[in-house]
Amino acid sequence: MNNFLARLWLLIRGPLQWRLLWLWNAKFMIGVTGVVRDEEGRVLLLRHRMWPPDRQWGCPTGYANRGEKFEDTVIREVREETGLHVKVGSLIHLKSGYRLRVEAAYEAAFIGGTLAIDPTEILEATWFSPHDLPQGLQESHRLLIQRTQP
Repeated sequence: MNNFLARLWLLIRGPLQWRLLWLWNAKFMIGVTGVVRDEEGRVLLLRHRMWPPDRQWGCPTGYANRGEKFEDTVIREVREETGLHVKVGSLIHLKSGYRLRVEAAYEAAFIGGTLAIDPTEILEATWFSPHDLPQGLQESHRLLIQRTQP
């Protein structure tokens, strides 16, 4: 039976293989976070409206759009949530094992723009010293900030 399936697989090369793989495999949302620093080493943190009240502070974050590079997700999310422009650096975190989600986090450097938050998602945006982070910061984001200390 396995030989038959292997031969059949080879016969249906191309788009049909991709469609079958797509149907067979799990679909994931990709959560992407940016640890954004300015020239002074401060970290950009946002107080997110949709997050639990006791832990609303975190880095800019959002889900990747279909076909979007994760680095582009960081750039887009920072711009949408704050109006700021960033240059994306190294991948600092990649984690799977969630039911339908994968997480990726990147370092990013502030390169310009004027702070203008999106009030539908963000309540407040502030630059913080990595040594003086706010109460209510997501613990996973605190660890990302510590991991990227200059």
